Amino acid sequence: MSGLPGLRGTEHVGITVPDINEATQFFVDVIGCTVAYEIGPFVADDDWMQVHLGVHPRAVIRTLRMLRCKNGPNIELFQYELGGASQQTPPNSDAGAAHLGFYVEDIGAAVAYLKGKGVTVQGDPTTMEEGPSKGLSWVYFLAPWGLQMELVSAPGGQQVTAESADALWVPATT
Repeated sequence: MSGLPGLRGTEHVGITVPDINEATQFFVDVIGCTVAYEIGPFVADDDWMQVHLGVHPRAVIRTLRMLRCKNGPNIELFQYELGGASQQTPPNSDAGAAHLGFYVEDIGAAVAYLKGKGVTVQGDPTTMEEGPSKGLSWVYFLAPWGLQMELVSAPGGQQVTAESADALWVPATT
């Protein structure tokens, strides 16, 4: 067996946001997450931040807030304070960019809900017609600060999971 000894799955995804209250409101009021806890600030007057987190040694984590979003990984929000730090979310084409994918039972209903909340949805859902992801429908949408997120749905399953039930973890089956 290869890989991390004892690996059980993804526990959380961390996201640095420009305004933690705005991000929390979006994740709670629009997505449906709940706040588990909040800690901070974290301030170091030595090189701890640089050594342990890879950020400028004078960076301050104003707040760290952990959210639970139904099944799957938790979401850990960070708001840093550091003069000159970029507040722009990198586009998907930039190295290091990321997006969150939320599984929904009915993608049409979820798109209508997001639009009703004033969320920018990028185009209409696309349904994959061939290949390993055949049966998957998806569409991207934007958080208020520009982070791309994705709705995915495959109520009839995907080709890859029809061929091997263990190929992917699927929230709909857990």
